[in-house]
Amino acid sequence: MTFPVTIYHNPQCGTSRNTLALIRHAGIEPVVIDYLKTPPAKTELAKMINDAGLTVREAIREKGTPYAELGLDNPSVSDDRLLEAMLEHPILINRPFVITPLGTCLSRPSEAVLEIIPAKLFTSEFIKEDGEPVLDATGRRIA
Repeated sequence: MTFPVTIYHNPQCGTSRNTLALIRHAGIEPVVIDYLKTPPAKTELAKMINDAGLTVREAIREKGTPYAELGLDNPSVSDDRLLEAMLEHPILINRPFVITPLGTCLSRPSEAVLEIIPAKLFTSEFIKEDGEPVLDATGRRIA
């Protein structure tokens, strides 16, 4: 089954690595975009955020970023300025964003990606890097 998937990935992030591993566990080789090296265009970023049902503020990463130093914590900073800051400093883009024909999501936690990939593609157990089980032996999500 051909099922196109794009992931905006940070290989240094455990959540991003687990999300990518889940996608591959479904037998899908996604388009992997290292967004720190190749950030999306402003319109594309805004569309991803909107399609994921998030506000720009919800899609911005604060921890380990220049968020506060840039004054982005000020509630009066516009969405447009936040988007520009995210493109100037891609580390501000929360990750990983995943796009499939079933939708777009910010895959935090990593198992959120299960909502936008057909369940029938998962047929076996999946365990995260930290040992947390996500799918049972039949590929069903563990609650």
